[in-house]
Amino acid sequence: MASSSKAASGSTQLHNSGSEDDLQQTMDQRKRKRMISNRESARRSRMRKQKHLDDLMAQLGQLRNENNHILTNVNVTTQLHVNIEAENSVLRAQMAELTHRLDSLNEIINSLNSPNNDQFYETEDAQIFNGGDFLNPWNLMYVHQPIMASADMFMY
Repeated sequence: MASSSKAASGSTQLHNSGSEDDLQQTMDQRKRKRMISNRESARRSRMRKQKHLDDLMAQLGQLRNENNHILTNVNVTTQLHVNIEAENSVLRAQMAELTHRLDSLNEIINSLNSPNNDQFYETEDAQIFNGGDFLNPWNLMYVHQPIMASADMFMY
């Protein structure tokens, strides 16, 4: 019986050792699955990070293009503003000159139309009375014509 108990205990050891081997294989299999799952998860994470980086790079390019477009618009608008300011300065100078001329002409007309300006002017053909309308050089139609001015007449 001693040999039978040895055999029974040997078969239990074989059975236990087989069970341990199966358990070890199961654990190794789980470990491999976990490693594969972790690798796949890491690969997906790297892909997400790369996609995010690509999206950020595309957004950076788009924002740079928009920034360049805005800077171009600002430069064009600034140049237009400078041109308009220069044109306004020219127009103000022309207005001041024309106002001065108009004031001078109005003074001349007022002095000629004043009641104490009844004097005679000598010409080759006749004497012309300044107070009347007949042959009065100041009452000619040219006096009522607008004075034309251009930017070339001003030196700036």
